[in-house]
Amino acid sequence: MSYIKTKGIVLKEMNVGEADKILTIFSKSKGKISGAARGARRPKSRLIAGTQLFCYSEFVLFKGKDMYSVNSCDVIEPFYEIREDLVKLTYAAHMNEIVMDNVQEEQPSSKVLQLFLNSLYMLAKTGKSPDLITRVFEIKLMSILGYAPSVMGCLKCGREDFKDFYFSFEHCGFLCRQCTEGDRYALRLSEGAARAIHYIVYSNMKNVFNFEVSNSILLELEKVSKRYMKDRLDKEYNKLNFLKALK
Repeated sequence: MSYIKTKGIVLKEMNVGEADKILTIFSKSKGKISGAARGARRPKSRLIAGTQLFCYSEFVLFKGKDMYSVNSCDVIEPFYEIREDLVKLTYAAHMNEIVMDNVQEEQPSSKVLQLFLNSLYMLAKTGKSPDLITRVFEIKLMSILGYAPSVMGCLKCGREDFKDFYFSFEHCGFLCRQCTEGDRYALRLSEGAARAIHYIVYSNMKNVFNFEVSNSILLELEKVSKRYMKDRLDKEYNKLNFLKALK
């Protein structure tokens, strides 16, 4: 029989029948996969804890004809704090939607999984701004997916001082003021925003969240990230508008 053991996080749970679930799991070794968790909704089921949304577990799966079956799961990190907080849940759902759209079936994406787990950990376990966590996630994810903007310096003249820089959506990176002629959609950046984007793109995964910025810089990062994702992924992600409506 074909059993596999893999760590993974539940991206989606769908109730079926009287007590079963169909899960979408982002696994370390298999990428995004679907799995049937039979009886997982029964109060005494040994699968009940590890098959909750955003629960990170070690799964033992049986490979069936059409999908996997969840044989067992041992919880590693449940991320309770996210599911119990509407604001954190909304930010997590936003990141989750992007992951669902951009991770392929049966294609391992270990760096994306690490970034997603680190982002959820920062959201659940620290007091860091959810907006900053999300902007880091978005910009770093684009880099991992092969859409890294060119932010070492000005794309045309090579200036590297980050002063009076613009983000060019046409050229996918930084331009200095002197080199933006004809690029009417380029977005002017403060030095702090330019340096933050550079840091996110080139920092290693372990240290990528190790900085703070002002609210004004956060707004600049949001404008860049939202437009850049829309242009590159051909989709606008609007789940966070729910929180703006609440305010």
